[in-house]
Amino acid sequence: MELNFSSMAITHPKIPSFGFTPTGIFLNPSKSVCLASHHRLPRVSCSVSTTTDSPKLVTSTKVTAMDGVSSRDLEMSNLTALSPLDGRYWSKVKDLASSLSEFGLIYFRVFVEIKWLLKLSNIPEVTEVPSFSKEAQSFLQGIIDGFSIDDALEIKKIERVTNHDVKAVEYFLKQKCESQPEIAKVLEFFHFACTSEDINNLSHALMLQEALSSVILPTMDELIKSISLIAKNFAYVPMLSRTHGQPATPTTLGKEMANFAVRLSEERRYLSETKIKGKFAGAVGNYNAHISAYSNIDWPHVSEEFVTSLGLTFNPYVTQIEPHDYMARLFNNISQFNTILIDFDRDIWSYISLGYFKQTTKAGEIGSSTMPHKVNPIDFENSEGNLGKANAELTFLSMKLPISRMQRDLTDSTVLRNMGGALGHSLLAYKSAIQGIGKLQVNEARLKEDLDDNWEVLAEPIQTVMRRYGVPEPYEKLKELTRGKAVNEETIRTFIKGLELPSEAKDQLLELTPHTYVGAAAALALAVDEALHLGH
Repeated sequence: MELNFSSMAITHPKIPSFGFTPTGIFLNPSKSVCLASHHRLPRVSCSVSTTTDSPKLVTSTKVTAMDGVSSRDLEMSNLTALSPLDGRYWSKVKDLASSLSEFGLIYFRVFVEIKWLLKLSNIPEVTEVPSFSKEAQSFLQGIIDGFSIDDALEIKKIERVTNHDVKAVEYFLKQKCESQPEIAKVLEFFHFACTSEDINNLSHALMLQEALSSVILPTMDELIKSISLIAKNFAYVPMLSRTHGQPATPTTLGKEMANFAVRLSEERRYLSETKIKGKFAGAVGNYNAHISAYSNIDWPHVSEEFVTSLGLTFNPYVTQIEPHDYMARLFNNISQFNTILIDFDRDIWSYISLGYFKQTTKAGEIGSSTMPHKVNPIDFENSEGNLGKANAELTFLSMKLPISRMQRDLTDSTVLRNMGGALGHSLLAYKSAIQGIGKLQVNEARLKEDLDDNWEVLAEPIQTVMRRYGVPEPYEKLKELTRGKAVNEETIRTFIKGLELPSEAKDQLLELTPHTYVGAAAALALAVDEALHLGH
C-alpha cells in the first residue's frame, strides 16, 4: 500500500480519544521577524508595526533573484565551499541564510542602531535629540528597507580599518546620514551609551527568532504532520512489535508512528515556549553611562520598552552580555528534538530492512554502484548523520555560551557565529526525513507474514486470562509451551481448548489472532492530532 499524503481519508469508526487535550502553544508570530530568506545574497527589509499590543517586525520586500550570480558561478561556489551546507546542500538550507549569515548579523546591527536612535528621539528628557520629522524618520527607515549586499560590503570595508565590527556599523550609519539635515545634527547619538554587546545580543536574538519562526518551526511542523498522517492512515494496520529485536506483543503501524509524532511535538512546544531575551544596559549592566549623561531618566524602564518593542523579552539582570541561558535552553530543546528524530530514522531504517516498508523508485536513480537491485534508505541515513553533526554543535553551544569570565570575555563572540551551522544541519536532517517519508510504501503482505509466523505472541493474553480465573502457574505453563519452540496456530488453539476456563473466556481466546491482538493501538493512532502541539 502506498502512502498518499494528499487525499487519503479516514473512514474507520469513531474511536475514543483517551482524554487527549489539544494544545496550540507556539512561538508567538506577533513577535517574529519575517525576513525573506531564499538566496545567498538577499536584499531584505523590515519595518516596525505598532498596530497590535506587541509590535512586530514585518517584511516589506521579498527576495526575488541573485543579481549578477550566474548558474556556473554558483556551481563553482558550491564546489569550493568549505562547508557542505554552503556547497552540496545549499539549496536545502538557503532559507536560513538571510537570518543566520554574516549578512544577517550586519543587517540586524544596522536595524538595532537605527531603532535606538529613533527611541532616543522620543524621550522628552533627551532634548539634544528632538523628535524627528516624518521625512527624517522615512530616511532612517529607508536605510533599513533598502539595506543591500553592497551596504554590507561597505561596512566590511570600514571594518578592515577599525578592526571592530560594531564600530564599523556606527561609522557606516554616520556616513549614510550626513546628507540628512536633522539626523546630521545628532550623529553622535548613534550608539549612545551602548556597549557593542547591547547591539550584538539584540541582533543575535532577532536572528534566532527569525530563523525559528520562519524556517525551523514550520519545518518541524511539516515533519510532525507527515508522521502523524502515517499514524492516522495506517492506524488499523497490525504489526509485530520487536522488543529487544525479537517478536513481541503486536501493535499497529499507525500507533508506532503516533508515538514519534507526539514525542517530537512535545519538544517543539518546549522550544516555542522559550523566551528569547535581550539586554540593553551598557558596559556592565548597570546603566552607568546612561545615568552619567541623563540622571533624571528611568533608564531601566526605557531599555525594557526598547527591547520589548523589538518583540523580545527584557532581561534586567546582566553583565556586559546577556548571559545566553535562553540560548542554551533553545539549543538543548532542538538537540532533544533531533535525538527523538534519530530514534525515528533508525526505526524506519529497521522497518525497511525487515520489508515492512518499500521505497518508491525514480527513473535514472542508482541505489548501489555494484548491486543493481538495491534501493537504499539514503534519506533516513542522511537525516541521522546530519542530526548527529547538529547535536554535537548544539551541545557545545549550550554548554559554552552561559559561561563568561567575570563581567565579559569574548569566547562567546566567535562561538555565536556558528549558530547557522548547528541549525543548518538540523534543517537539512528534517528535510531529508520528510523526503524519505514521501517515498515510503507500506508492505502489508510482509507485515501479515510476520504476524502469521509468530503465534507465540498470544502467550501473553492467554496467561493473563488464566490468572484472572485462578488457573495455577499460568506463566510457567505458557513458558513451557512457547519458549524456544516452534509455535503455530494449531499449537495455540489446542492449548486453549484444554484449559479449564469459562466457555465465554475460552471462546474469546480462540477468536484471538496475532492480527487482532493489538489492544487500543488503533484508537491511540487515530487520536494523535489531539495530542500534538503545532503552530497555526
